[in-house]
Amino acid sequence: MRILGIDPGTARMGYGVVEDAGAGRERAVAYGCLETPPDMRTELRLQVLYRGVVDLLLEHRPDVLAVEELFFGRNVTTAIHVGQARGIVLLAAADNGVPVREYTPMQVKMAVTGYGRADKMQVQRMVRALLGLPEIPKPDDVADALAVAIAALHGEKFTSRLGGLS
Repeated sequence: MRILGIDPGTARMGYGVVEDAGAGRERAVAYGCLETPPDMRTELRLQVLYRGVVDLLLEHRPDVLAVEELFFGRNVTTAIHVGQARGIVLLAAADNGVPVREYTPMQVKMAVTGYGRADKMQVQRMVRALLGLPEIPKPDDVADALAVAIAALHGEKFTSRLGGLS
């Protein structure tokens, strides 16, 4: 099972590809950030990001694309930009026939740390530990994308086990 996790944003979009390494372990296949310049028009930024996500889908052939559900904070403008970025991620997945799984921030934290109210640093440390990485991935968007991918991998494993019980 291979998962592409995405942390959507228009300036920086973190991504992480994680797969089942057997024996209850996960392995990072690839991770990084798609970035767009701040002076680029919004529609062009979205186009660049869409093409970047499609390239990731074609290169890594994930079984599932995982993305965090939109958490609406105080900054409405940021929420709108994140929503636009999520939209192109969902479109790229649909255009390429890749199923999407969405997780709340609390579900991601629970899957990665075992505690739904873990802070950002706890999640980042667990991402590093679970994937056996030499250091915490930077920027934060990358670690967040890997966390979403780990949550989805755990969810897919659980669902497949349940399927065997029927």
